[in-house]
Amino acid sequence: MLQCIFLLSDSGEVMLEKQLTGHRVDRSICAWFWEEVIAQGDSFKLVPVIASPTHYIFQVCREGITFLACTQVEMPPLMGIEFLCRVADVLSDYLGGLNEDVIKDNFVIVYELLDEMIDNGFPLTTEANILREMIAPPNIVSKMLSVVTGNSSNVSTTLPSATASCVPWRTTDLKHTSNEVYVDLVEEMDATINRDGVLVKCEIYGEVQVNSHLSGLPDLTLSFANPSILNDVRFHPCVRFRPWESDQILSFVPPDGQFKLMSYRVKKLKSTPIYVKPQLTSDCGTCRVNVLVGIRNDPGKTIDSITVDFQLPSCILSADLTSNHGTVNILANKICSWSIGRIPKDKAPSMSGTLVLETGLERLNVFPTFQVGFRIMGVALSGLQIDKLDLKNLPNRPYKGFRALTRAGEFDVRS
Repeated sequence: MLQCIFLLSDSGEVMLEKQLTGHRVDRSICAWFWEEVIAQGDSFKLVPVIASPTHYIFQVCREGITFLACTQVEMPPLMGIEFLCRVADVLSDYLGGLNEDVIKDNFVIVYELLDEMIDNGFPLTTEANILREMIAPPNIVSKMLSVVTGNSSNVSTTLPSATASCVPWRTTDLKHTSNEVYVDLVEEMDATINRDGVLVKCEIYGEVQVNSHLSGLPDLTLSFANPSILNDVRFHPCVRFRPWESDQILSFVPPDGQFKLMSYRVKKLKSTPIYVKPQLTSDCGTCRVNVLVGIRNDPGKTIDSITVDFQLPSCILSADLTSNHGTVNILANKICSWSIGRIPKDKAPSMSGTLVLETGLERLNVFPTFQVGFRIMGVALSGLQIDKLDLKNLPNRPYKGFRALTRAGEFDVRS
């Protein structure tokens, strides 16, 4: 049972406090938490469950916002962590993103959502589609009406029909003029390459995202050609676990609209689609930089939106960097950003230039790490393939669409 939820900004300010039970949790728990963050560094924010002198604290960080939940009683820790993840996902979906200003501009809706999502410390309604029927998402018209009428409530006066259904994530008696369902494989590649160019780690974090507009109560079955490569799978509550456990088939009644059906990881990949080769040599108070980018393994689709960023060390006074393709910018926070776009066929993009060190420093002692970004439409680099999608309980034949996208996640090249 959760007793309180706090939302903290990046500076440690308590933006929102929601007491969930009769036992009041004092805000001093947030001061203790932030003192520990300052003392132990950002690594403390990566610990999901913390034992304070008075409470157990669950924490989830999203887009600079820290979600804290407190309890003094024994409870499954994954329930607290998963609930905070659901709160973060719902708020991001409702408000179109998460940041300090958005939260402060929509206090009323955030409180109304928390009222519906948890009751007396126990999770209640966490499905975004059902919450949308209970609480209208914010828009300009509703904000203007609340100013004119003085009524700031967005809560519906009628209970969603799905709350009395055996499928609480789906509204009963749904009707669409055209039945269609789209399945997207969205993957992020996390890779670490050491200074010798050796691939230390390479894995894929992926999601199966579904956009469903189907009438009635459809029953869907999704199967993969190679499900054995998947690790650390997580499912939407609509997925029946037994068919996956026995045959690795996703059997589910989908919510209406867009939702994340499952997430997964594919580990120990052997190669990356592009290479980045940085070379830094320093002497006599300057550092010569040369960075080469090219295609290592052609995925068969166009690689675009390629970027290479790195943080200039604090000992750098000035930088003069140019490239033979794309644009190079030095941002105000001393981040060098090289936007390449697509790699041309006739030349390999390269960036070169000179960094001037501060007075009295002969050589560069701190070498930067290069963060690489890219996007590939139409291919899942994990190798995961959808075999077939079967639909039942539909009045007519629906349209089925499939897409794939791979982009860079935490893709780091050390120098």
